[in-house]
Amino acid sequence: MLCAAGVDRAVYEDFSSISAALDRARDDGIVLQLYAHAPGSRSDPARLEAIAAGAADRGLASYTYAELADDPPPGPGLALSLDDADVEAWTTMAPVFARYELRVTFFVTRYHQWTADQRAQLRALAAAGHDIEAHAVNHLRGPDAVDDHGMTAYLRDEVVPSIDRLRADGYPTRVFAYPYGARTPAIDRAVLAHVDRVRSVSFSTDNFAVVDPCPE
Repeated sequence: MLCAAGVDRAVYEDFSSISAALDRARDDGIVLQLYAHAPGSRSDPARLEAIAAGAADRGLASYTYAELADDPPPGPGLALSLDDADVEAWTTMAPVFARYELRVTFFVTRYHQWTADQRAQLRALAAAGHDIEAHAVNHLRGPDAVDDHGMTAYLRDEVVPSIDRLRADGYPTRVFAYPYGARTPAIDRAVLAHVDRVRSVSFSTDNFAVVDPCPE
């Protein structure tokens, strides 16, 4: 079970908290997991570049989620992921990631709807050293789908095809990221029969009504 914190525009935290988290990763020897969505709309490209530069300045290694699925990493680092289906926006950030030698994990959803050109862009990102992992077929909220249709249907319709389609196109998918970070221990157990790790997200907010899906 892996857990990332959001760095989109709507996140409550300002950059000083992100900078402090990068410091903690360096000082405590841990891997900081951050995630965002479409650069240019939901996430600020300048913030993403500042994160990449901050990691490089602190000597933090760059880890993909495929690497986090293996043995514990040898040292402190940053694991940055971008979620959903905004491959054109991801591609615009590729030169920035290359400048800072930052390898990103792209968690892909709605892959069955992608055009040939979009799939070619994803292959180019993978060829540049980035990681391609699964993020469900239709980006449904897992616990709701299980409540409505059952666990078997959720795995059959949302989880397994999102993994298998990527594997069929040559991506050795090993990690599944929950849409909205929504999960339960029972869903974890079911999904982990198909991948090595699952990723949820931590909601950085002071709103007591928002429940953080990451386990303590």
